[in-house]
Amino acid sequence: QVQLVESGGGLVQAGGSLRLSCAASERTSTMRFMAWFRQAPGEEHEFVAALRRIGGNTYYGDSVKGRFTISRDHAKDTVDLQMNSLKPEDTAVYYCAAGTRTILSSVRVAAAYDTWGQGTQVTVSS
Repeated sequence: QVQLVESGGGLVQAGGSLRLSCAASERTSTMRFMAWFRQAPGEEHEFVAALRRIGGNTYYGDSVKGRFTISRDHAKDTVDLQMNSLKPEDTAVYYCAAGTRTILSSVRVAAAYDTWGQGTQVTVSS
């Protein structure tokens, strides 16, 4: 089974930037979508961004649109999340997810993804 490992989390001041990376233990050619979700304490998983493997279409949650960018590094075979203009409300554990059967109508739904990483903490101080 594919394993996903996130990296790049940390502590940053409001207005700063961080870049998260998600590496897979094997090639992600079977994954229809790769995505990032986040979870703050006491909250449900919130959709952040997704990338469609075929075509490269990207999708974003309303709260991060215009500030975050999801992309694929083909050389490293990672899916990255560039986070700019960070706000304290962006503080959460960020999870990488992959879906083999995810369809477009469910791209923002956590249950549509079958493989998850362990998460990386992002903390934004005010």
